[in-house]
Amino acid sequence: MDLSALSDFLLVASHGGFGRAARASGRPKATLSRRVAELEASLGARLMERGERSLRLTEAGALLHARTGPLLGEIAEVGAAVRGGMDRPRGRLRVSAPLLLSDTALGRIAADFVRAYPEIDLAIRSDDRLVDPVEEDFDVVIRVNPKPDERLVGRCVLRDAPWLVAAADAPRPDPRADGGPIPLPSAVRGEPRPGEVWTVRDGSSRTAYAPVPVLRLSSLPMLRDAVVAGAGAAVLPRSLVGGDVAAGRLALWGWLEGPPNEIWALHTSRRLVSPKVSAFVSYLAEALQPSDAHPGAPRTRSG
Repeated sequence: MDLSALSDFLLVASHGGFGRAARASGRPKATLSRRVAELEASLGARLMERGERSLRLTEAGALLHARTGPLLGEIAEVGAAVRGGMDRPRGRLRVSAPLLLSDTALGRIAADFVRAYPEIDLAIRSDDRLVDPVEEDFDVVIRVNPKPDERLVGRCVLRDAPWLVAAADAPRPDPRADGGPIPLPSAVRGEPRPGEVWTVRDGSSRTAYAPVPVLRLSSLPMLRDAVVAGAGAAVLPRSLVGGDVAAGRLALWGWLEGPPNEIWALHTSRRLVSPKVSAFVSYLAEALQPSDAHPGAPRTRSG
């Protein structure tokens, strides 16, 4: 494939027509039309439907534009980085992040980051949907407990233990005489599984609780607010309630057995890891380091 012709095709596609692309680039309209026609001939596929006043990408053209546009953009960016120094983080950085992390931490982290790296134009989109970083042109995607994906590499920036918490003045229920799971009035997200048991460790002790829902809510911040207000106990991420425990608004009754949730910052493995991506991932990992000394608060490390 002729990369020069591909670059001309992307120029026309991004501007929505030959005339607008010619005016924006200062190149003759006829030259752009000829180069796109040569690319279509070499690929054996029509890439654009040309009308009198408008242009529409065909299915093949839309696919080519979506898959090659970000790659050529990165090639141009790497060239600029080489000319300006590879150790200089700068340029536009697009990040996709889950809603909870965005709502509780990323605003502050983003503000601090752009102060530290003023040449980076940072844009963060909050979305619990599993976005495709290639198709949707994200430099970094942040995911919770991601499944293996051969296209993506990255770093675990936080290991977040689930904590069992209750209002500071809430009494702990007494153990059952038969040693079975202790019924526990709880605020829950959605519906607990039938027969669900929360096995909790607190130092060397181990206690099993059977959640008895008194309140069902759809988001973790709502659960946190409800528990602070006295609506039973709840299992919530350390990152969300660590400050409440430290301030005495909530009591920590222990942390759930099993591995903690992992939050990963991922980027595509086939891309050169640019200075802006490396800078953001390192800054995020440092900013998310747990600051409290409670047990069950695991430290961040590289994945």
